[in-house]
Amino acid sequence: MTEREPTPELDRRYGDPGADPTPWAEALTLIEGAELFWISTVRADGRPHVTPLPAVWQDDALHFCTGADEQKGVNLAVNAACVLTTGTNAWKQGLDVIVEGRAERVTDDATLRRLADAWATKYHGDWIFEVDDGAFVNEDHPALVFAVRPTKVIAFAKGDFAQTRYRFDG
Repeated sequence: MTEREPTPELDRRYGDPGADPTPWAEALTLIEGAELFWISTVRADGRPHVTPLPAVWQDDALHFCTGADEQKGVNLAVNAACVLTTGTNAWKQGLDVIVEGRAERVTDDATLRRLADAWATKYHGDWIFEVDDGAFVNEDHPALVFAVRPTKVIAFAKGDFAQTRYRFDG
């Protein structure tokens, strides 16, 4: 669950008449269970960069990792603003969720160990990380870990179309 309960707002411009807002619990369940997210970052010259990656929700933030010299790592070193998206490619069923925020480095080894355990559990052993010197290590390759605490989340319900925005204060 989440400690920071967001304020939902239904945007009636982008939904069916009479549509209800998507409850935060439903959006959070999707975020917690999604195996794949698409991260959007911005290159130094302003061009966008989008790539898929696994992520874990913990401590009111969405966490992901990347090598410092991977394009998303290079981008985040210059501009920490990013968006993570998950959902389904179906048009009339399901839920798509967009998480907006700033990527902040996680370097505390105790937190990283909890996150490594969460990755191993969520991805059934496909992602196994050791923790060393404030980073994940997999086959001798260090990976920086980032937390994105949402400033805004948008849920797009399909079928009974509705767009719900969740604002996080504080």
